[in-house]
Formats: sequence, C-alpha cells, structure tokens
Amino acid sequence: MDKIKPFSFFPLISDNVLSNRFDQIDRLFSQLTGTKPISRPLQTYNLKQINESHYELTVSVPGYKENELDISLKSGLLSIKGEKKEKKQDNEKWIHREILQGQFSLKFDLGKNVKIEKANLSNGLLTITIEYELPEEEKIQIISIEEKDK
Repeated sequence: MDKIKPFSFFPLISDNVLSNRFDQIDRLFSQLTGTKPISRPLQTYNLKQINESHYELTVSVPGYKENELDISLKSGLLSIKGEKKEKKQDNEKWIHREILQGQFSLKFDLGKNVKIEKANLSNGLLTITIEYELPEEEKIQIISIEEKDK
C-alpha cells in the first residue's frame, strides 16, 4: 500500500546550468532562516490556507505576461517557470538595476493528492488555487461502540 506523502510548499532546489553549489546553499539558508539571499533573489511567494483542503499560492512576477509564464503539475510536482526576453536599447545606461526580469523556475513538491483548480495573473501576482484531496483511507474513521450488556 502506498503511503501518502505530505506535501510541502517550500520550493525545491534544483540543479540547472545557471545555478551552482553556492547559490543552492545560499537559497537553502535563506529559506530556513528567512534572511535575504546573498546571491540571486528567489521569487517571493505567499501561501494562504483557505480551509482544510484548499490553499492559495501567490507568486510575485512583476512585469511578466501570461504568455511568459508556464505552470505545470506532474506527479505532484508543481513547476512555475517564467522567461522574459529583454529588449535592450542601444542607448540604455543603467545607474542602478535590481529588478531582474530574465528567467526563473520554482518547484513545489505537493504530493500526489493535489489538483490545481485555477491560476490567475493580476497586477504582477500569479495566484494558483490548489485543492488537496485526502483519500478516504487516510481520513479519521470514528468507530461507535455497541453496549451488549442491555
């Protein structure tokens, strides 16, 4: 019998061409301590529990349009990717630049009992409504006791 794995809303750290070990350790430390990462910033997100089985995940994606975002769910792994092609002007001269809009990738291991109800993009916030379906065999069963001495 498969044991139901609890879901996690902490982003998974993944290996890709653009990340190195220092970035991974920095992001992990930042997640655990709540401090700002030294290296590239993570996409910020909020998580709100609506009720026992519904959650709302909101990811900050300022400047991204619907066609620049990709959301997928496969085997309980929620992936959110953004890719923005910057159009650089020849005469641009930046004095200070912290708002980076290149590409990002977030992954959340939600387990196998989730489904995405909807995703909305409004004012730079991507909101994903998630339903966690607890299987009947995992729900608490109340057993009544019959009195036979009557």
